[in-house]
Amino acid sequence: MALGSLLQENRISDTTAAEARRGKDIQGIPWDRLSISREKYRQTRLDQYKNYENIPQSGEMSEKECKATDKGGKYYDFWQNTRSVKSTILHFQLRNLVWSTSKHDVYLVSNYSIVHWSSLTSKRSEVLNVSGHVAPCEKHPGSLLEGFTQTQISTLAVRDNLLIAGGFQGELICKYLDRPGVSFCTRTTYEDNAITNAVEIYEHPSGAVHFMASNNDSGVRDFDMERFQLSKHFCFPWPVNHTSLSPDGKLVVIVGDYPEGLLVDSQTGKTITPFRGHLDFSFASAWHPDGHIFATGNQDKTCRVWDVRNLSKSVAVLKGNLGAIRSIRFTSDGQFMAMAEPADFVHVYDAKHGFEKEQEIDFFGEISGVSFSPDTESLFIGVWDRTYGSLLQLNRRRNYMYLDCL
Repeated sequence: MALGSLLQENRISDTTAAEARRGKDIQGIPWDRLSISREKYRQTRLDQYKNYENIPQSGEMSEKECKATDKGGKYYDFWQNTRSVKSTILHFQLRNLVWSTSKHDVYLVSNYSIVHWSSLTSKRSEVLNVSGHVAPCEKHPGSLLEGFTQTQISTLAVRDNLLIAGGFQGELICKYLDRPGVSFCTRTTYEDNAITNAVEIYEHPSGAVHFMASNNDSGVRDFDMERFQLSKHFCFPWPVNHTSLSPDGKLVVIVGDYPEGLLVDSQTGKTITPFRGHLDFSFASAWHPDGHIFATGNQDKTCRVWDVRNLSKSVAVLKGNLGAIRSIRFTSDGQFMAMAEPADFVHVYDAKHGFEKEQEIDFFGEISGVSFSPDTESLFIGVWDRTYGSLLQLNRRRNYMYLDCL
């Protein structure tokens, strides 16, 4: 049952923290006018939501290993819900379409557009439109000067002033936010199975900016953005859905269409060790900034936390309510980890104290992505829904909370 079918409204307003404190629903859903209460609708969603599994019963089988957590954590407070930016999803398994570059700035995919939202000025601006023809305005060896037409965006990454969009046909579109036009276009592969599943931008030890692209053709490709060239290409036994580079740049976590994950050498692509525990395919991974801990998210409804010093078993198994864990992020200070389900729930764990305690952020709608701001002050959540699609912003709770008249 979709909320939009319960209520068709022409104008549903944004919600502020002050309004939420006075009792307004954070998404502006007028429960008092609907034929169902919020509690009943929540139960209906929990009962009826169908988790997608590639390996049958993986969600049920994984439950016995999950640790019970204290759900009383309060780390991020609701700040605002903005309906003037509609976050969208094109591939139901790929949910990395929201990226924050500061506590006020966030980039997200909205149909054929990549848009920037400033929570400071409440302004939305289009950064890139891929509905028509997109071609690079700079000339670099290996760049496809003819560009692309009608790119379907499967994944996104934004860091500092670099934005990279990945497409269904292996497209990679690179744009610097401080330059007009697009700098570089390339197609990773011309195979049929070419979808770009994930992109990670990082700083190479040389100081150059690189990015790593995970592809359904089982390849992981590393691009040097100083020279606009492919620098490494590693192949794996199965489609790669997500990769994460360790903070020291030496190790890469590889997860994909296989229950096992791999820890590989970033220079050679050789497997150092597999890690086992998940029961289905994985679509998310992230490193803790300390470089010892990393986490993986799987369609078996769990996030597993691993310690690289002992990969014989995971440190913690954290459970979702509805479905697969499709996105994971750590704060830059290592204090918190957010994991997003396909819909309705984002869990924020206290990573500093052994993932024992969590804050459960509860709303209605598919999740297009989650992103902490680099300074950890904001948490953005993209919500995709026909009626209530929006961008949620939560702000880090501090001991010195001010009034929101600031």
